[in-house]
Amino acid sequence: MIDWIYVFDLCGTSVFALSGALAAGRHKMDPFGVIVLASVTAIGGGSIRDAIIGATPVFWIQDPNYIIVILATVLMSFIYFSKPKRVGRYSLPVADALGLALFTIIGADKALSLELSGMVAVVMGLITGVGGGIIRDLLCQQVPMVLRTEIYATASIIGGICYTVSLTLGAPDLFALLFAMAIALVIRLAAIRWHLSLPSFDLKTH
Repeated sequence: MIDWIYVFDLCGTSVFALSGALAAGRHKMDPFGVIVLASVTAIGGGSIRDAIIGATPVFWIQDPNYIIVILATVLMSFIYFSKPKRVGRYSLPVADALGLALFTIIGADKALSLELSGMVAVVMGLITGVGGGIIRDLLCQQVPMVLRTEIYATASIIGGICYTVSLTLGAPDLFALLFAMAIALVIRLAAIRWHLSLPSFDLKTH
């Protein structure tokens, strides 16, 4: 039987590694810099999650397939995106949105597998989804995307809630996974397309 969580985890690793490689390319980093940025983007959030919930050694140390996927993704990025015209304006935001949706569910599922509460699962999904991107942006000397763009963390939170609630209501695992992932992805892509954002906290001073 196919372990869909594992399959999507590897897919999410590849997608986030791609977003890290694209960010490195935009900042004209050398090959080592590209590998480092792709790696921390792909496994940073999950590493933070595992450290918080005590799931050690962290996942990529136990399973070298994650490192292999990252290196393969970086290599394909070098080949495919070598021509500037192939890199679209929305390549990085869309790759990041897909990684966010995938890793949100992976993080929530990891917490639930350890019999943690639904609320903790949603938080772990959020950390897994946004953690790698935060590290990527900080290394690129940018304000993290989660703090400066349209609806981002909210999409992850809603996706995590949909996943935990679906499982609580008895939905099949694969349905809950795909449903919650789709919700998070659609919300994030809609935010990118139409520049949707939550009201800002404007503290006026006199």
